[in-house]
Amino acid sequence: MPGEFDLIARYFTRHAARDDVALGVGDDAALLRPPPGQVLAATVDTLIAGVHFPEQTDPADIGHKALAVNLSDLAAMGAEPAWVMLALSLPRVDDSWLHAFAEGFHALAARHRVALVGGDTTRGPLSITVQALGWVPEGQALRRDGARPGDGLYVTGTLGDAGLGLAVLQGRAEVPPQYREALCARLNRPEPRVEAGLALRGVASAAIDISDGLAADLGHLLVASGVGGRVALDRLPRGDAVRAADAHGRLALTAGDDYELVFALPAGQERALAALADRLPPLSCIGRVEAEPGLRLVDADDNPVAFSHQGYDHFREF
Repeated sequence: MPGEFDLIARYFTRHAARDDVALGVGDDAALLRPPPGQVLAATVDTLIAGVHFPEQTDPADIGHKALAVNLSDLAAMGAEPAWVMLALSLPRVDDSWLHAFAEGFHALAARHRVALVGGDTTRGPLSITVQALGWVPEGQALRRDGARPGDGLYVTGTLGDAGLGLAVLQGRAEVPPQYREALCARLNRPEPRVEAGLALRGVASAAIDISDGLAADLGHLLVASGVGGRVALDRLPRGDAVRAADAHGRLALTAGDDYELVFALPAGQERALAALADRLPPLSCIGRVEAEPGLRLVDADDNPVAFSHQGYDHFREF
């Protein structure tokens, strides 16, 4: 049976296609060369089997998602991804599982020119921790605390797809067959909006990625900025399957795992945003930042809609 270093050499040691990696996998630490004039951006996420993905999930999808959720965090900061580290806990050695996981991970890394430069492997319950590192020019990072009253609120892509995909996999919802594959793909292979984050530097005033649901994550942005917001439920972008399953927009508001970006746009920046259209996924203006703290929801006639969802929290007791 292969040992720890055999596994690392077989599945996770690949030539780093970056000149800024002086020393990658195989030593006690990686040696990296950040470019001058840049601020280092660092993020880390852990995925646990049965918590962040169903036990039966394809390992290639797990590999993709483990990296994607970290790249999404860098995207929300307007940072360019460069390097990642991987800590993998496995209950046993399974060559076919490891091969598929590594292929899913490396395929997404190659698309974004991200180098795997280190990590760790241990025996234990299946869990994956990824640390992603990138950079952003000094003073240009997209942060949560920059929104101001009067800014527009926008989201990329569509919302609720991953949540509906999870409900389908768990047997809690049924959708027409033509939607099933796409919904499950949104859950298992989220697309980190890296290009959008880079394009929004100097245009958006604040941003955050949507991992725990729009209401929860937008709420974090509003609190960090010391402002409030008004969101129109009828403006939430939804695909056909989500619209059919959730006519009132609650799924798009609360479902996690979409990994889209929600951002604030200062008044007067609409033309600059329009000029970026060919570099961005579809965008939807869903509301506006207001001075009064709190998130307010309204219907198509601007009538208040009662809402109490707090978003996903690993340590909240139900």
